[in-house]
Parts: sequence; structure tokens; C-alpha cells
Amino acid sequence: MESNSILLTAEQVVKTFPLPSGGQQTVLEEVSLNIAPGEVVALLGRSGSGKSTLLRILAGLIQPSRGRVLVKGTPLAGPNPEVAMVFQSFALLPWLTVQENAELGLFARGVSKDVCEKEAVQALSMVGLEGFEGAYPKELSGGMRQRVGFARAFVMKPDVLMMDEPFSALDVLTAENLRGEISDLWERNEFPAKSILLVTHNIEEAVLLADRIVVLGANPGSIRGEVRVDIARPRDKKGLRFIALVDYIYTVMTNPRAPVGELPFTKQPDRFPMLPHTRVGGISGLLEIINDRGGREDLPKLAESLQLEVDDLLPTVDASVMLGFAEVAQGDVTITDAGREFATADVHRSHEIFKEQLLKNVRFISTVMGAMRQKKDGRIGKDFLLDILDEHFSESESEKQFQTLMDWGRYARLFEYDSDEERLYEV
Repeated sequence: MESNSILLTAEQVVKTFPLPSGGQQTVLEEVSLNIAPGEVVALLGRSGSGKSTLLRILAGLIQPSRGRVLVKGTPLAGPNPEVAMVFQSFALLPWLTVQENAELGLFARGVSKDVCEKEAVQALSMVGLEGFEGAYPKELSGGMRQRVGFARAFVMKPDVLMMDEPFSALDVLTAENLRGEISDLWERNEFPAKSILLVTHNIEEAVLLADRIVVLGANPGSIRGEVRVDIARPRDKKGLRFIALVDYIYTVMTNPRAPVGELPFTKQPDRFPMLPHTRVGGISGLLEIINDRGGREDLPKLAESLQLEVDDLLPTVDASVMLGFAEVAQGDVTITDAGREFATADVHRSHEIFKEQLLKNVRFISTVMGAMRQKKDGRIGKDFLLDILDEHFSESESEKQFQTLMDWGRYARLFEYDSDEERLYEV
């Protein structure tokens, strides 16, 4: 594609933030991305992948630490005038009417009152809010307030409409309806923007709306690759190709080291793997469900049946895989022999199995146990472990890693924690 046809470009964007204890946390690392006319691009990633940070850099709301953003080939300096944003939180001004909220962006640009009114009425009609022009936000449901957010963006007629998880604060039915209406506008060529950039963690949403799905890795955020959605519009969520793409992306998302698309796999730097933030009870419960369902379950169906978002389910799946209790392939999670034994064991035996798998599969546990055994009193301080974790994670993430370590180690009866002295000791 010719460079002069590109609406928006990120070139080797890096974003770091200072840590309170010194040093820096890298949120985005060497991210490059193009947005062309006529395409819907979804940024798909788990919490910590820097999706929203990247969106704000492209919108010119925050500056990259390194790299640059280009708007139609020209370096961006300050807010991007060619984009409009729809946020998760509606962000309406409560003292303004629906129409006044919709006019807000045009009014800020100095557009005449007559034009503001005309464009706002047209945009509100596009999102199904005819007759509500004089209402106030407090009088509207959540779905209607988000429609106002879309109308406010529509009146700007941007090159790129940016949507930051715009449906995640809505109930399931409202989100489904609004998502379908946005898709219909795009398919009828009535959408008031040349392109859409969508941030989401909802895999089905990405496959339903996007032409390209850019998959981000986490900690730091980086582009693992992209998946082209080769399904004609309108898309049938029950179609075999749709289901196959959802399953494939679930597989990618549950295996952070798996290659995406045709991109070669690059080995991650040697570091302590991040412990998924989930309790042993959650791991046990998940394995019991999978075992009761024959030992194998389709991940999208499992998420739907448990009424969980992917960010809620995946940490427990990741922990089960990390500990050798489950395997993930082709969008399915399968219980292993160790997982089946753990799911069906009595209380005493379950502690023993968890201990065996923890020592076998989690390298940092061996580091902790080795450090305790080198001390004469067999006790090590919390600060000692946090110093090690700080080399790999931010301060807040290090604390979360420590808490997960405590939960797992205690269940395995490997050590206990004296909260008064803030020291671990072997049991």
C-alpha cells in the first residue's frame, strides 16, 4: 500500500513510565502500526498489554517516550485533529442536554451554532436517539448514554474513529445490539469515518467487527502479529469460519509464546514467568468442571457457560497450564493426568499433588526454597523477594506476584508467612 494512502502510523513507538522506587516501567516496546482508509483494525490483548496507552498515543493525548506518530505522513505534534474517540465510560457532561453533548466537539472547534445543531441532529438520528435531543444524561440508560458518545464522535467526521472498549460497560444484550448497529452502518457505507481503530479484549467482538486483528503481548506491550479476518460481511457468529477464527485466537491468547499468523516466533528474554493471578480454589474449580465434562472443553463455550470475560477466565487457564494440570490447543482446554488426579483427590492428597507440580513447573518457587535453606534460621524477608521480582516487574506487579506466591506456596505446604516480621519460613 502506498505510504501516502496511510491515515495513521506508529513508528517504533516506546512508552515508559517512572517507577516510585526508581527506574522505569516499559508499557509499550517498539510498536509499529499502520491504519489505512476503509479498514477496521482491532487491537486485541489482555490486561497489561498497553492497548489503551497506544490508542492515546495515536490520538496525541500522550507522547511516546521514543518513536513517532505520523498523520498522513506528517509527524504528529499535540492532539490528533483527524481522530475522534469513544470511551468506555461515556464521559458525558451531565449539565448539557443530549444534543449539546453531541455538539461539543464541533463547538470547541468554533463551528457555527446552526451547523452544530444540524450535524448533531443527524448524528443522533444515526444512533437511534431521535426525540431525545433535549434529555439530560441522567435520564438515559447506559446504552443510550453510549449512543450519545458515538454521536459526539460521529459529528466530527474523523479519518479514524477510535473506540476504547466502548461496549464493555454495557449489559450483554445492549452491547450486542449497539455492536450490531455499528457494524450495520459500516457495511452500508454510511459510517461517518474512513477507518475504525477498536481496542478490545473480547475476541468475538474483534472477529465480528474487524478486518485485521493486531494481537498484543503484555509486560511490556508489543505486537505479536496480526490475524486477517477473511469472512464476508455481515458475519455469522455461528459460521464455521467465524468459530474457527475465534478458537485460533483463544489458542494464541492462552499461549503467550505462540506465533501469530505468519510472523516468526521470537524467543522472549529469559526471566521469571509471570504467575497468573488466581487462587488455588479457582484452579481446582476449573479442573473439576473440565473433568466433569469429559476432560476437554471448548474455551469460548466454557467462558460463555461460566458468564466470564476472557480476562477473568484466562488467568485460571494459564495457571492450570503452567502447573501441568491442563493443555490448550486449537481453542480447547484438555485436562492432563495430573490435573484429573488433582481434581478428584481428597484434601490431603490434593495438597501433595499441588506441591509436586509447583516444584516441578514454577522456577521461582525453587529460588525461594533455595534461599530459605541457605539461611541458618530458614527465614527470608519479603523485601528480599520483592527486590528479585522488581528486576522483572513493576512495583505493583511485584506485590501481586508475591501475594500469588504466598497463596500457592501455603496451599502446597512449602512455607508459611509471618506477617508481623514480614518473613517466610519453611514448614
